[in-house]
Amino acid sequence: MVKDGMTYAPKGKPNPVVGENEFFISAVALDHGHIYGMCNGLVEAGATLKWVYDPDPEKVEAFIKAFPTVQAAQSLEQVLEDESVALIAAAAIPSERSSLGNKVMEAGKDYFTDKTPFTALSQLEETKRVAAKTKQKYMVYFSERLHVEGAVFAGELIQQQAIGKVVQVTGFGPHRLNAASRPAWFFNKEQYGGILCDIGSHQIEQFLFYAGCKDAKVLHSKAGNYNNPEYPELEDYGDATLVGDNGATQYFRVDWLTPDGLSTWGDGRTFITGTEGTIEIRKYVDVARSSTTDHVYLVNKQGEQYFDVAGKIGFPFFGQLILDCINRTETAMTQEHVFKASELCLKAQEQAMFLTPEASKI
Repeated sequence: MVKDGMTYAPKGKPNPVVGENEFFISAVALDHGHIYGMCNGLVEAGATLKWVYDPDPEKVEAFIKAFPTVQAAQSLEQVLEDESVALIAAAAIPSERSSLGNKVMEAGKDYFTDKTPFTALSQLEETKRVAAKTKQKYMVYFSERLHVEGAVFAGELIQQQAIGKVVQVTGFGPHRLNAASRPAWFFNKEQYGGILCDIGSHQIEQFLFYAGCKDAKVLHSKAGNYNNPEYPELEDYGDATLVGDNGATQYFRVDWLTPDGLSTWGDGRTFITGTEGTIEIRKYVDVARSSTTDHVYLVNKQGEQYFDVAGKIGFPFFGQLILDCINRTETAMTQEHVFKASELCLKAQEQAMFLTPEASKI
C-alpha cells in the first residue's frame, strides 16, 4: 500500500497502440514523483522512452533504475533538439511548468506535464498563445481521474446513461502530508500555487468531465492552515463550490490532513448524482473493510450494484494521447478542456477566503 501520494505511480497491463521505436518520448524535470506514473502509462501504451534529463544526478540515477533502457541526456537542449522525440513528459516545480512547456512546444514537441499545470493566470494566457502559435499539445496528468480505474469506469457508466444526466459532483481529495519527505518548494506558496490550484485541479477537472461542462463559475472558495503553523505558507485545507454552464454543480474538499492510521495516502472519493441514479467511487481504499482500490457503487432503477474494477479496466488515456499526438486529434482530452480546468482552479485559488491566521498572512 502506497503511503505517500508523491510516490503514487500506478502500473497497468501493457496495451500498446504503437510498435517499438514508433513513438519516442523523453522525461525531464523530475521534481515530483508523478513523473514515474506518467511514464509508466505512456510506456505501457507502447511509447519508447529515449532520454531523461534533470540537473540533479541522483534523480536521474533513480529514474534509470526504474526505466533501465532510457539514456541520460547532458542537457535539456539535447532532448529538445532530438527530432525523433515527439512528446516530453515533465514534473517540474509547479511554478516552472508553464515556462518549460512553452520551450517544449516552441521546439516542435508535445508536452505532458504533471498537475497543476500553472500557478498564475498570466502563465495560462502565455501558454495559450504559444500553443495556438505552435499547434503543439499542452496536456496534463490529472491522475485522480486518468490513472484510477474506478474513475475511468465511472466515466463509462455516465456515457452509457446509467444515471441519466449528471447534476452534481462532490469530490473529496485528502492527502497525507509527510512533511519530512517534501522538498522545500512544496511549502513555498509562490512555487506550489496554493492548495486549490494544486490538488484542487484534480477535482475541478473531474467535475467538467463527468458533468459534461465546457465552462463553469467559481461561486465560493476557502483555504486555510489549521494544523501546520511551522509552515506558514502551506494551506492544509481548501474547498470550493462551482456551477457549470449546463446547470450542474460541484462541491469539493481537499486537504493535507490524512491521519497516520489510514492504510494509504488518502481516502479519495467521488460522489456523482444524476437524474436517474448515483455513483460513488472509493478510489484508494474502502475504509476498515478493504485495503484494495477501485470500488464503484451504482444505484439506479435497476437496483444497487457494486463493482470491484481494480486490474479490470486499464488506463485508456495514455494510448489515446499517443494516437492524438500522431494523428493530431483530441480523443484523450481536448486542449480547451485542459485550459478551462486550469483557469478555474486558478480562479478558485485567487478568490479564496482565508480561514486561519497562518493562511491570512500570505
